[in-house]
Parts: sequence; C-alpha cells; structure tokens
Amino acid sequence: MPFPSKLLAVLGLAAALPGMAAPQLDEPIKPVPLTLHQDPARADLGRRLFNERRLSANNTVSCASCHDVARGGGDARVRSPGFQGKFGGVNAPSVLNAALNFRQFWDGRADTLEAQIDIVVQNPIEMGSNWHDVLAKLDADPVYRRDFAATYRDGLTAANVRNAIASYERTLITPNSRFDQYLRGDHNAISAAEKTGYARFKQYGCVACHQGVNVGGNMFQKFGVMGDYFARRGKPTEADMGRYLVTRNPDDIHVFKVPSLRNVARTAPYFHDGSARTLEEAIDVMFTYQLGRPGTPEDKAFIIQFLNTLSSTPVGQP
Repeated sequence: MPFPSKLLAVLGLAAALPGMAAPQLDEPIKPVPLTLHQDPARADLGRRLFNERRLSANNTVSCASCHDVARGGGDARVRSPGFQGKFGGVNAPSVLNAALNFRQFWDGRADTLEAQIDIVVQNPIEMGSNWHDVLAKLDADPVYRRDFAATYRDGLTAANVRNAIASYERTLITPNSRFDQYLRGDHNAISAAEKTGYARFKQYGCVACHQGVNVGGNMFQKFGVMGDYFARRGKPTEADMGRYLVTRNPDDIHVFKVPSLRNVARTAPYFHDGSARTLEEAIDVMFTYQLGRPGTPEDKAFIIQFLNTLSSTPVGQP
C-alpha cells in the first residue's frame, strides 16, 4: 500500500517523482525532516543572539565563537576557549542538527536546547555570565527591546532569550545531503562506491550506535566497549568520566552521548577529547575500541566515502 503524500511530507520524505524510485523506508538511517517549522521572527532574533557577544560576562564570546555555522557548526580546535581564554574540557560538538539529538552535551546533562543555552551562558569557563546581567545589557539596546516586545507577548525575559536562540538552532538542520536525497528515492544521488561504503557501515555494525535521523545522537554508549581507550591514550581528565559526572553511577564512567555523524567530514577533530585529527584516525579508533575487529583499508576507504555523503549546509544558509 503506497504511503500518503501528506505522511511522506511529515516524515521529510518527498513522494517519488516520475522516473524516481520509491523512498528508502526500511533503512536504519532516516532522512532529516525538511523543516522543523519555527517562527521566522523568533528564529531571526535568535540568529542575532547566537552571534551576540554581550551574552558573555566581558562581551568577548558568543555562541558562534565555538559553533561556526559556515564550517560544519563546530570548532576546528581540540577545545574551545571561553570568555577569559581558558579552555573547556571537551571538544565543541556541532550545532547543526543539534535539535535532532535526544540530549545535549557529550554527557547529556541538558534535555533541551533551551537548557543547554542556560548552562552555557552561566558556565564559569564558557560565558561566565548570569541572566540578570545579560538582560540588563540587552534591555539597554533599543533594537532588542523593540524586537522582543514585537515577538513575545511578555517581551525581553531570560526564557524568551533562550527560546529565540533555540528557535534559530532548530532551523540549522541539513535535509539536503546527497544521502538524504538517496533515502528519498534518488538512487543516483550517491555513487556505487558510496553505496558500498554504506553497506560496509551496516555490515560492520556501525549502525548499532549511529542510526536514526541524526545518524547518532539518540543514545548513550561507553567509549571503549572492546578495549580500554583511555589507558591507551593516557593523561586522564575529569571530562573523560562522561555521563558519570551527571549521574554518579559507576556504570556511567566513560559513557557519552553517541555523536551525530551528519556533516562529520567537516567537523574534525573528533571525539569528546578531540584526539582524532582525521576521519581515518577516528574510524581506526572505532574499529579497535567499539567494534573490536579489524577493518580492511579498502572497507575503511569505502566507509569514508559514504560519510562524505552526509554533508550539507543548513536550509537558508550559504
């Protein structure tokens, strides 16, 4: 029985056009929705706030300082400096498609984008500010005062600042990657080698953690299932404790949110510690410590070709 076109649209699956195959509905990876339907005025206000340095205590850093939307939504550095130049404990994850993650931060301590924004603004290393000071600075700007009054019934509040930024971040989805086009029925969107890479990705078991709409981002997993990654790397840090820092459950030591692989070819370095400089290095670590099996150089090269098909720019962005 064919799927109704309205249902396909909700799922982000375009109905097959003449000459195009039916969407790939039975794959472990699902296409990104075409839109998350955000209020345009709130999203535009959030875009400005995302780039607003006055959110930080000394007006030196913004959300965009660590999350470059034009370059994959992350930070090319191993760790990002905060408002006083001190470095955070983990590599900055990409903001692209963050709205599709089931939790925010590597340790999953925030349930929503709004909660994540709240934590970052008040983090003593990242922005080091507080909502009283942030609101005072924004209220002193007549443009912000006017636009919040026009966009929100109760005007400028901390909750509305968080909502505006989150509304903008929910527009930073990337539904037009070549792999999404393939999932929606265009079998020519990816090459034969890239299809082989996807097949190898499934056959080796990578999809056990990297599946769903965000190719990850929907579960926790221990880093080092099949070996002690941290003993090999050395120089342990508090951040290496992962989810344990939130739950204090010994079973959560070295457990992290599985990162999304969307746009992964553009977001080096990799892992919470930024220790893998290239996709090749990251894949070698995954084979050794997560899969516990060797992969042939040929298969790894195929998988990298597949991962490159997951890159795209956000809707409406250059």
